[in-house]
Amino acid sequence: MTTPPPPEIVLVAGVSGSGKTTIGALLAERLGWEYAEADAFHSEANIAKMRAGRPLTDEDRLPWLRSIAAWITERLATGRPGVVSCSALKRTYRDSLTGGRPEVAMVLLDGDRDLIAARMKARKGHFFTETLLDTQFADLELPAPDENVLLAPITGTPEETVAHIIKALNLAPVSG
Repeated sequence: MTTPPPPEIVLVAGVSGSGKTTIGALLAERLGWEYAEADAFHSEANIAKMRAGRPLTDEDRLPWLRSIAAWITERLATGRPGVVSCSALKRTYRDSLTGGRPEVAMVLLDGDRDLIAARMKARKGHFFTETLLDTQFADLELPAPDENVLLAPITGTPEETVAHIIKALNLAPVSG
């Protein structure tokens, strides 16, 4: 059996507070790839809604997901690898982002509610409050086996999580 080629895009997913930004940025740095933060794709209206403690609806998320999918498509079309973060809590979201393209690898950061809540309490200045964490876990649809999603435990250090992702996806970090 041959090893599949490494992906060109890695999408780092998970509930808010799971470490998407930390892991995504560190992974991109290790690979020498560009990193795109999902929050940068949100509209001001979405950010204001979350800041007010109101969860987003599927309708709110649709333009956001389309923007991230367009970023992925543009990267693939121009041959520039990248790492992007996005909660991608539901299968329909994951399907729309990956589009069945084998060049896009989905990594779901896997941690329990207590660990993530503790991390959220420690972070400062983020618009997404801990009060919305339960809505994230309520929306989370764990990946089915046919989705080919890598579950990456977040119980260790960010460096350990990134090393796990690099090894599991057969990626080549830059030396130096």
